[in-house]
Amino acid sequence: MVQLNESELSKPGGIEGSGQVGIQGMEFLDGGIVEALKESVERSNPQHAANSNDVTQGIHGHLHHFAPGHHSWLNKFVPQLQSLATKYHAGNYVAIRGTNERVFESMPIYARLGMHILFYGREQVKLLEGSKRIEELLMEQSKREGQIYDSPESRNHIPSFIHTYNIETNELLYPPDSPAYKNFNDFFYRKLKPDARPVQNPHHEFCSAADCRLVVYPAVHDAQTFWIKGDEFTVPALLGLDRSDPLCQALEGGSLASFRLAPSDYHRFHSLADATVIGEPRDIPGQYYTVNPQAVNEKNLDVLSANKRSVLLLNHDATNKKIVFIAVGALLVGSIQWTVSAGSKVRRGDELGFFAYGGSTVIAILEPGMVEWDSDLVANSSPPKPGQLGIETMMKVGWSIGKVPDNKK
Repeated sequence: MVQLNESELSKPGGIEGSGQVGIQGMEFLDGGIVEALKESVERSNPQHAANSNDVTQGIHGHLHHFAPGHHSWLNKFVPQLQSLATKYHAGNYVAIRGTNERVFESMPIYARLGMHILFYGREQVKLLEGSKRIEELLMEQSKREGQIYDSPESRNHIPSFIHTYNIETNELLYPPDSPAYKNFNDFFYRKLKPDARPVQNPHHEFCSAADCRLVVYPAVHDAQTFWIKGDEFTVPALLGLDRSDPLCQALEGGSLASFRLAPSDYHRFHSLADATVIGEPRDIPGQYYTVNPQAVNEKNLDVLSANKRSVLLLNHDATNKKIVFIAVGALLVGSIQWTVSAGSKVRRGDELGFFAYGGSTVIAILEPGMVEWDSDLVANSSPPKPGQLGIETMMKVGWSIGKVPDNKK
């Protein structure tokens, strides 16, 4: 059983200017935190005795939003977590575009527990549950969550999910009670009405690929300075290719955008430009680590290149250069599905695919000189003060993110 002290709750670097509020410390991991993750997954099962079709009773709970005792079951596994969470909120600040406003988004229970396991359990020598290691545990629970949300009974969670995350139902292609949703996952990767995400600024050649929290960088090196801190992160590692591969060489010095999707988001992803699909998507096996910014910003772990992911190659119509589109899986993400194939012609804002349950990330890497990112996004992503991290900007599919530089047209 894990005991937490107040001094263990804030990891250095968790300041508002960095976009983050501290990772909860658990230097001594034992079975309690593991059992808490497993229990939170099982409590998302509509057939669990304590479920009551309330998504906040399981993985979707945000501890410091609850009345006392609402999540008391966690005390069985991690004493003091609920009470201390009201004082030490773990999460991220995101910027609201067109304003000076920053809003705080707290971590749901599953991301919070996954973070503890990732940072303080991954390197432990001892094994969990006999021969199971951390990676096996996260894969097992991710697959289990997918099974739960593929069940017909999980459909009963849709109303609670809408209420918990304030989902705008007026933009749905099918209403929440439609038979089109045979299970919760069908609603999770729901479709929107054709006019729900119009493409803005017709003269800007690039648009947001997802409803997301976005950071953009003129060069991959900038991303490594301000955001992706993993020591082992490289473009070849992310693409699962050798450094000598012609695609890796073409992308050297290229630009990068990272679109992070939270569980509440519309989970279909779209093309950021007018392009042609080259070849079929290529799947890369990997882990199921959380892709919360606090994990991406960690120096000693490259979660993006370690996780399960799928790579799609696009040829940009306007420049005849390559865009690599990487869909990255994460903790409790069931699967990555593509809705395009080799030779497909896509316009800005056209659908490319979707994630089954879980928050995740899409990364786009473009050849050098292809894009001039919108200045406000660059300013948020790259803070002027040394030592600070960037901050994500809240975005919707179709919103402008950049254009082809004037000297390249």
